[in-house]
Amino acid sequence: MEFALFLLFVAAVFAASAVKIVPQQNSWVVERLGRYHASLQPGLNIVIPFIDRIAYKHLLKEVPLDVQPQVCITKDNTQVQIDGVIFFQVTDPRLASYGTANFQLAIVQLAQTSLRSECGKRELDRLLEERNDINRAVIAALDEASPNWGVKVLRYEIKDITPPDAVLRSMQTQITAEREKRALVAQSEGKRQEEINLAEGAMTAAIRESEGQKQAAINNAQGQAQAIMLTATATAEAIRKVAAALSEPGGTEAVNLKVAEQYIAAFGNIAKQGNTLIIPGDLSNMGSLVASAMEIVKQKR
Repeated sequence: MEFALFLLFVAAVFAASAVKIVPQQNSWVVERLGRYHASLQPGLNIVIPFIDRIAYKHLLKEVPLDVQPQVCITKDNTQVQIDGVIFFQVTDPRLASYGTANFQLAIVQLAQTSLRSECGKRELDRLLEERNDINRAVIAALDEASPNWGVKVLRYEIKDITPPDAVLRSMQTQITAEREKRALVAQSEGKRQEEINLAEGAMTAAIRESEGQKQAAINNAQGQAQAIMLTATATAEAIRKVAAALSEPGGTEAVNLKVAEQYIAAFGNIAKQGNTLIIPGDLSNMGSLVASAMEIVKQKR
């Protein structure tokens, strides 16, 4: 009875050792008698106890791997501290197990070596501006070697670039100077534009004022021309009427009467000017003229 229980226990242990359940997105490498035998896929798998053993377990998901900060020297002999992160994925569990002793360490070391090489090709200013180019160069170097390690490097990203404190201070001074320069340029441009606007406004006002004066002169000239035309028309009409009246019976006598009245009125006005009495030189002619005028008036009555 005890032997049967022992055999049952041994069988249970044997069965438990033979059944392996691999989680999703994982791959287990099995060695049989010390040699690579198979890569177990996710799910239920059967192995031979005491002959087969699980030598390596690999995660097939995308894995981020930090690259510790390191000091790099740029082309202009400036020391900068750079750190980054690598994203990789195991594609061949067999090569990941036997291609290198530690594929993660190999990836990090190659990434750091490639990064130092790329930094040595660039000055500090270009180093800060060309992060994407450096990332692509590091990935290209990793892609060349990583297939032998059974992994695929998906991307590399520089997280931070830290120049020395003295360089940071000089960069800050340069940035401040550039900002002040841009401020002065913007201020001068604003003043220049203000002066241009004022000059254009004054020019526009002068043009409009001259246009107004021109239009006023034109209007005045047109008004004077119309007044002259109206006066000439009225004079011509009056002359035509006088001429028509002269041709009628009694027209000549009426004209003579009008002339005499105007002469007498004009002479009276001249005599009233100032304190001096003006007397015609030939009073006899004056009297005859007045007598003639009165005779005409009497006849008209």
